[in-house]
Amino acid sequence: MANTKETSTNNQNKIFITDCNVTYAVQLVGGRWKLPILLQLQIEKRRFGELKKIINNITERMLTLQLRELEKDGLITRTVYAEVPPRVEYELTKIGKDLMPVCTELHKWGAKHKMELFEKVTTLK
Repeated sequence: MANTKETSTNNQNKIFITDCNVTYAVQLVGGRWKLPILLQLQIEKRRFGELKKIINNITERMLTLQLRELEKDGLITRTVYAEVPPRVEYELTKIGKDLMPVCTELHKWGAKHKMELFEKVTTLK
């Protein structure tokens, strides 16, 4: 793989993501599926199949990709048990648990904002 020029936009974006704390945090939990996964793991450790059933409309491929990213970023751990059939469980790490109050508040804000927007749209009809 070729080295990236220091002046390239791609390199500048990487520097910004690591320098700006908010951008760094949003990048870790950004995307459509990471927050719902984290919120489910806040309740208890879960197996892949449980997450697939609980989180509506997520594909197996997307769930796999998101779990891998969350694990790579240190927000969750994946434990494989030597059993037949194999059992794998996912749970929050300490860093993931530290993030949960922020996720919970974001969840509350989203519910409130969604309700206000819904009420505004229905009154316009």
